Amino acid sequence: MIIARLSALILIAGLLTACAKQNVVEAPVELGDFKMGLNIVVADNPQKVPISREAKPQDLDDSLTKALQERLGRYDGDKFYNLGVSVDAYALAPPGIPLVLSPKSALVVTATLWDDAAGTKLNEKGAQFTVFEGIDGDTLIGSGLTRTPEQQMDVLSFNAAKRIEQWLSDNPEWFGLPPKPKPVVESTK
Repeated sequence: MIIARLSALILIAGLLTACAKQNVVEAPVELGDFKMGLNIVVADNPQKVPISREAKPQDLDDSLTKALQERLGRYDGDKFYNLGVSVDAYALAPPGIPLVLSPKSALVVTATLWDDAAGTKLNEKGAQFTVFEGIDGDTLIGSGLTRTPEQQMDVLSFNAAKRIEQWLSDNPEWFGLPPKPKPVVESTK
């Protein structure tokens, strides 16, 4: 009986690991004339969630700067755009009790985009995003047990860069493309 339960748990964990989304960079989305200019990340005084592992602001800055450069630096449009991102808050999951208390890591950032040539801000108010590590074979029992704080930061930075790329693609008019059509809401008369 115990062996059957253990085998079932191992099988489920294996399936979850196999189905888990990997940190793979998909093909670039359409961003028109976008080309990364300045990539400025500020992590001067991020709020730390009380149960979080400690992270040095410079480490958060370096990790997110690298992830943004890797993700957005691959666009080769004709016009430079400058991205400013502040790290507002973070939580790096500490080790927990597997399957009972397994905290998840999170990162809160605010992004602003400038047209370099015009020297103007494209979004009047900073766009704030909250990203999580996601669930995969490493985080099912808690990433605090399976990842170092640096690995957690790298996954969070990857997810933040991906979310910012999505935000840019949601605003194609900034990059010389036609705006996305507004969703049609059907009336219920």
